[in-house]
Amino acid sequence: MSREGVHHSIHIPQWKKDEIDNIKKLMTTYSSMGIVGVHGIPSNQLQLMRKNLRGLADVRMYRNNMIFRALDESSDDVKQVSKYVVDQTALLFTNENPFKLFKLLEQGKTAAPIKPGGVAPKDIVVQKGPTSFPPGPIVGELQGSGIPAGIEGGKVVIRETKTVAKAGDVVNAKLASILSRLDIHPVELGLDLRAVYEKGMIYESKLLAVDETIYRNNITLAAQQAFNLSVNAAYPAKATISTLLAKAASQSRNLAINAEIVMPDIIDVLLAKANAQMLSIAKLASARDANAISDRVKEKLARAPVAAAPAAAKAAPENEVKEEKKKEVPKETDIAAGLGSLFG
Repeated sequence: MSREGVHHSIHIPQWKKDEIDNIKKLMTTYSSMGIVGVHGIPSNQLQLMRKNLRGLADVRMYRNNMIFRALDESSDDVKQVSKYVVDQTALLFTNENPFKLFKLLEQGKTAAPIKPGGVAPKDIVVQKGPTSFPPGPIVGELQGSGIPAGIEGGKVVIRETKTVAKAGDVVNAKLASILSRLDIHPVELGLDLRAVYEKGMIYESKLLAVDETIYRNNITLAAQQAFNLSVNAAYPAKATISTLLAKAASQSRNLAINAEIVMPDIIDVLLAKANAQMLSIAKLASARDANAISDRVKEKLARAPVAAAPAAAKAAPENEVKEEKKKEVPKETDIAAGLGSLFG
């Protein structure tokens, strides 16, 4: 017989009906409902956890069959939560979003010793190194639990790192005692959020476990890529307009220099370029005939020992143009006079 059939075929005491109605009321009072595992949590620690969450979440303990009945009497999407109600379960009601709730519960977990007969939640590793134990029977107890131990310098030492239990292994009483004495606490004690129901959506814990560092880095990378795309596509936006204008100004300046368009902003660069070309031609002419150029041009060549760029060369990039501007730029009258003396 199905669970639903059992629920509706037996008499339900009034106090149970009141409990079921209370669960259903809380579902509508709060925006989110969490299904929380409380297996293995001592009652005093559970009360402390509930106290720490006061004002953020309301943790309620119910029998599973009461939870099932309340879910069965709810909407179809709420009924889907029933598959997370297994073992020892509590319901958590809150107005916080599921991701913040998961983070709060994870931060509230504490390390605890594993109990005899407990299942290892992860690989339990005993690290190599000295212990606080003086020589004695503890050496045999460690070795009996599969931990290589000895005595060095009057202290008990663990001679090599050893995995004493794999995830999922049952830990016997002897090993549990040794781990506790070594202050190895492999169990995370806290409310285990299995899933959260919020506004028709169910968020499993694996979806809520977000690595904030990776998430933040991904957002930063996306912003950088969006910025580069906007600049490369010349798409104006508030964040990129200053970069686009600076890029356009640089490109227009380079275009004007390469096309030798006479403009006030670049006339000094064009004259410097013409002067360099004149000196280059003069050098070639002087190499063939020393009398081909005037004494004044010869003086200019003597003051410019580095070979000038060929006449056909393109204008230097903007950064190189800036370097040229730092040097002594010939006056316009000197350049004109030099060109006149070169070509008569």
